Amino acid sequence: MPGIVKRAGRFGPKGIVRKFVPLARNENTRPRFAPMRFLPFRRRTEPIVLGRLGSMEVRIARTAGEIRKAQNLRYHVFYEEMSAIPDATAMTLRRDVDEYDAICDHLLVIDHDAAAKGFARRMPKVVGTYRLLRQDVAELNSGFYTAGEFDIGSLTARKPELNFLELGRSCVLKPYRDKRTIDLLWQGIWSYLQMYSIDVMVGCASLEGTDPNRLALPLSYLHHHIGCPPEWSVKALPERFVDMDRMAKAEISPKEALRALPPLVKGYLRLGAFIGDGAVIDHQFGTTDVLIILPVSNLSERYVSHYRNGARGSQPPTS
Repeated sequence: MPGIVKRAGRFGPKGIVRKFVPLARNENTRPRFAPMRFLPFRRRTEPIVLGRLGSMEVRIARTAGEIRKAQNLRYHVFYEEMSAIPDATAMTLRRDVDEYDAICDHLLVIDHDAAAKGFARRMPKVVGTYRLLRQDVAELNSGFYTAGEFDIGSLTARKPELNFLELGRSCVLKPYRDKRTIDLLWQGIWSYLQMYSIDVMVGCASLEGTDPNRLALPLSYLHHHIGCPPEWSVKALPERFVDMDRMAKAEISPKEALRALPPLVKGYLRLGAFIGDGAVIDHQFGTTDVLIILPVSNLSERYVSHYRNGARGSQPPTS
């Protein structure tokens, strides 16, 4: 999860995003960043709709205002509902922000019936979001966010023929945490995979709590049953590595372990994800993070057909 940063500005002339300046590093912050060559903000007159279901649609944010709505939602879920500790920037803005927001695409689930009041008109409500970072964009800047916790660079170096996508900052407003919203998010992700010829999805998934002993059952289950095959193996960074092997395999009840896992992690497992070696404690967000590695080739035809059919009619990007 993000380190503590202060902003050196918002959006400059012609939509160019200005740089962020990291504060001094401490044990809870991420490593210092090299100067980031931010990409111009892509202004679009028409939304890229990736899927629809009734009054709800999933699409890519196309304005700075829509990204702010995603950040507002993340703040509400992570800081007000869960146990994350806001830094001064987040507390002042009441938004979850970091330097990666400027270079990512932001997937939004929007409910057009549950409109929020605007100044001049009623605005559709953002009820879910995912943050997407493509490998080509990451390499133009300072790499993947996940690299602050896991040695993801060793995997991308071993598989230069594959195109990686990082998923992160997933959250959904509480009344919308149901199959319908999750399906829309994955319809959007599926369309995005096709647009950019993505081969592998990676990202951190969180278990609530920072005491690995209290998470011994789910962590040990993931270690023994869902670990990576050698060709996909990735470890947590040595200085942050927390051993997941906390119970003998024979002592684990898979049924109880699955009940202890967050829905998001179980969803990744159903899709065919692997889990990296070692967990990482994120004290700012009050979580224990594991690495998700999901090759697109692992997706079962049943899921592919489901999301492909749901995403029919999505529009290709115009820029």
